[in-house]
Amino acid sequence: MSARRRDALAGQAAIVGVGATEFSKDSGRSELRLAVEAVRAALDDAGLRPGDVDGLVTFTMDTSPEITVAQACGMGELSFFSRVHYGGGAACATVQQAALAVATGVAEVVVCYRAFNERSGRRFGSGVQHRQPSAEGVALGWSLPFGLLTPASWVAMAAQRYLHTYGLTPEVFGQVAVMDRAYAATNPAAYFHGRPITLDDHATSRWIVEPLRLLDCCQETDGGQALVITSVDRARDLPHRPAVIAAAAQGAARGQEQMTSFYRDELTGLPEVAVVARQLWRTAGLGPGEIDVGILYDHFTPYVLMQLEEFGFCERGAGGDFVREARLPINTHGGQLGEAYLHGMNGIAEGVRQVRGTSVNQIPGAERVLVTAGTGVPTSGLVLAAGG
Repeated sequence: MSARRRDALAGQAAIVGVGATEFSKDSGRSELRLAVEAVRAALDDAGLRPGDVDGLVTFTMDTSPEITVAQACGMGELSFFSRVHYGGGAACATVQQAALAVATGVAEVVVCYRAFNERSGRRFGSGVQHRQPSAEGVALGWSLPFGLLTPASWVAMAAQRYLHTYGLTPEVFGQVAVMDRAYAATNPAAYFHGRPITLDDHATSRWIVEPLRLLDCCQETDGGQALVITSVDRARDLPHRPAVIAAAAQGAARGQEQMTSFYRDELTGLPEVAVVARQLWRTAGLGPGEIDVGILYDHFTPYVLMQLEEFGFCERGAGGDFVREARLPINTHGGQLGEAYLHGMNGIAEGVRQVRGTSVNQIPGAERVLVTAGTGVPTSGLVLAAGG
């Protein structure tokens, strides 16, 4: 069973800098260069120098090693470096790792980064082409021979069951796509800037794997994103209003697999998200009604609805109505469907901008933001709060 009490991380660290490259379909440069550009931009935003950094955190999937990024950025000695597994599920956990290091005095300034050429280089949407034998590959061995080769096909299984169980149609998924693209349309950094869509556009987009259409699936993006984390005390002397880490959590459910947890008792929810939700609410001392903005990982639209339900924003099966009625501002940057797919790191940056008051789609009075990471895999989440 996961932790049953509030942890001690709340309020110990803050995100003080965000930086990114442009988001494109062909960056024309190496993933290392993208990482360095994003890290330097984040440090500039924080009012810090490379020499101030003594910790780095990234994803196990990233191709730019911590020591290489440190060397290329002109950093000095590192006292902390870490990587988090499980693809997009790692996003918020990178910040948790950084906050843990800062709170315990292991490091003073930690940068989290993710950079890839996920459109012009390796494309996750192309599916499994070849895999070396491993313990992790065993679960996939029960799915790949039957044609479930891509992330979309793995999610489609749960999405179909969700529609059947609650007597819904794929239009409920379209609510998410329309919402994201509406925010992206007014975000100059978004790939789909100026290009909103309608429910009719969603319903007529081509099938990828039923019941998922093209507009239910996130983009494939080249780019980099970085975040700077330090203590709340030090944050007070830096240029921007800090985004205090009110809570951070990771979660894996019983019998968890990577995207293929088809042998659970039911397929209409995301138990790993429930693990994260319980700990975030405990530690932050908040509930769904006290969140001003939600930045929900949207690699596929059905999982946005399930996240809303697992976090307690609405009843099970009611996520589509919740989005349609705009009861909570969600993915104000346009999400991964509208802005860019950076394994959720650009979503954390948007959470920071909301509590700073600098988002292009600023929600008035936004003080508390929920940010989630990749779902269907072991996942993570954050509650960010406006600092003084």
